[in-house]
Amino acid sequence: MEEPKIVVEPPGPRAREVIKLHRELVATTTHDPDCLPLVVERGEGVWLYDVDGNKYLDFSSSISVNNLGYPTHLEIKKVVIEMLNKLAHAAGTDFFNPYQVMLAEKLVRIAPGNFNKKVFFCNSGTEAIEAAIKLLRRSSSRKYFIAFIGCFHGRTMGSLSLTASKNIQRKGYLPLVGGVIHVPYPNPYRNPWGIDGYEHPDDLVNKVLEYIEYWVFDHLVYPEEVAGIFFEPIQGEGGYVVPPKNFFRELQKLAMKYAIALVDDEVQMGLGRIGKMFAAEYFDIAPDIIAMAKALSGGVIPIGATIFRADLDFPEPGAHSNTFGGHALACIVALKTVELIEKYLPHVQELEKIFKEHLLPLKEKYQAIGDVRGLGLAWGIEFVKNRKTKEHDVKTRNRVLYEALRRGLVLLPCGRSAIRVAPPIIISEEEALTGLRILEEAIKTSTS
Repeated sequence: MEEPKIVVEPPGPRAREVIKLHRELVATTTHDPDCLPLVVERGEGVWLYDVDGNKYLDFSSSISVNNLGYPTHLEIKKVVIEMLNKLAHAAGTDFFNPYQVMLAEKLVRIAPGNFNKKVFFCNSGTEAIEAAIKLLRRSSSRKYFIAFIGCFHGRTMGSLSLTASKNIQRKGYLPLVGGVIHVPYPNPYRNPWGIDGYEHPDDLVNKVLEYIEYWVFDHLVYPEEVAGIFFEPIQGEGGYVVPPKNFFRELQKLAMKYAIALVDDEVQMGLGRIGKMFAAEYFDIAPDIIAMAKALSGGVIPIGATIFRADLDFPEPGAHSNTFGGHALACIVALKTVELIEKYLPHVQELEKIFKEHLLPLKEKYQAIGDVRGLGLAWGIEFVKNRKTKEHDVKTRNRVLYEALRRGLVLLPCGRSAIRVAPPIIISEEEALTGLRILEEAIKTSTS
């Protein structure tokens, strides 16, 4: 049985050197070398190797980018080489190429919704959200948007105006784009009403919808002035929070009542992460706009896409564009990625049973764990100082991250005090069980 191999406790000497130079030369972003001093040199399947020769099992998928593992799936390597011999880039937003048409045909076919769709291609999730903002602003006279507290939609100024997962992400950047109203997300574990959303999901759903109707529509803005409601079907950066299953169906009814568009941010949960191509399918809804990126790249080359109702299209050439959208190589890689992920959906659904069986009992075994939630291969474990007060326990969460790393398991944080469990969807049952064992060992050591 294949196992992680730690030859020197991270960070090793070479890793420390790289981290030191990184801090001197590279802009400060989200790195935390205290609990995640990982310097990746190469990858193979679901395994990562650092610069000091340590071997790690990956339970992060690099935030759902490497759903098909590392470094690149063999079939994707093949199409990359073939495509490089034909064309890599040829101004896909000025000229035409058949490759973006092929990918667009595939995306509009698999996206939920029995209506005509079109696709805007870009380079990232935040750009896909920016396109959605512009589509809604240009297609109607409505200028307001609703977004949810805890959701993450990107870091460019438009998408950042919708983002509300951590205050540090918005600190110092005012003024942002106006017209965004944030409302509570139906978080079963943490919500303003103190409702246990697992025991009383309908009560929680009703409270959120009442909030929108009463506080937003009756006090802040006419519903006829709201262009769209932006949401993550499962909050990613906000803590891998899964809402009650009927919430989005009820939200869609409310949106349809006032002709408000639903914008589904599938950047992190789309393309196989929960055992469906789109998380919206699990919630049985057909959004007007879907933003996607991350896994669409196959872990090879950046690409994002905004799938939208055809009647929302830009009214004239030049209203929106970019340089690398419709990049020929990116499109052909994305097309092959989607085809491969379709084959793994039953595998993810089977693995969900294993993860549920091993992760849900952790809440009863360890008092430091306040909540465990998830679907497919997207799970969140939230750490608290006290179960009654639900006070966040960031220190314990960070200890778990490091203890897992020093045992050879790569995890990432999310929310205020949660970790995300999101291995590549190609992971085998044996590898999954190995990672789950190490995860519990790290939790036991960190909380004892």
